[in-house]
Amino acid sequence: MVTRFLKRPFGDQIAFLQQLRREFEATGAVAPSSRFLARAITKPLTDREGPARILEVGPGTGAVTRQIVQGLRSDDRLDLVELNGGFVEILQQKFRDDPVFQAAADRAEIHMCAVQDFEADGQYDFIVSGLPLNNFPAELVREIFEVCFNLLADDGVLSYFEYMFVRKFRRVLSRGSERARLTALEEILGARLQQHRFRTNGVLVNIPPAWVHHLRKEETPRAD
Repeated sequence: MVTRFLKRPFGDQIAFLQQLRREFEATGAVAPSSRFLARAITKPLTDREGPARILEVGPGTGAVTRQIVQGLRSDDRLDLVELNGGFVEILQQKFRDDPVFQAAADRAEIHMCAVQDFEADGQYDFIVSGLPLNNFPAELVREIFEVCFNLLADDGVLSYFEYMFVRKFRRVLSRGSERARLTALEEILGARLQQHRFRTNGVLVNIPPAWVHHLRKEETPRAD
């Protein structure tokens, strides 16, 4: 049972590795996100004014969620969309038993589904994605971005991360349909970044090191 692992040291890492072994394509990482990555990807939330609606897509074991709930205000709302049942169980237990999560439980709701199937009741000021886009078919990534931008408020921010240089290395080493998939993925992500990115941060203290991209819904063809 997944819940017993949370009572042991490094419980999140153990549970994460269990899910990684079972569903690598959907998990897409070798370790939970570091607190440095969590801080970088949630930075737009700390700079805001007023209440916010926040959507986290692919929260996994909740490493980034912990950073979000620590800064959640009394009039904020947090929705979490997670497809992996094992991760959903971990998140549910954290909102029951972990004091940091408990403090935000009345403003948070977990939805077990793909983001494409998520039925939102409004748009979001911030969307934070932990989805392993480099593992997905290119057309699925295109669809995910379309869904996220439809869910994003006009002045909202979409933040996601990807591991440094992994896609480029994989494309060089791959052949046939896999190289074609990665090439198409590079075009899709590159176009989105060119049109909407306003900041990219590098996070070296993570396994593996990662880029964190922040995008606005309106076109901003520059990057800091």
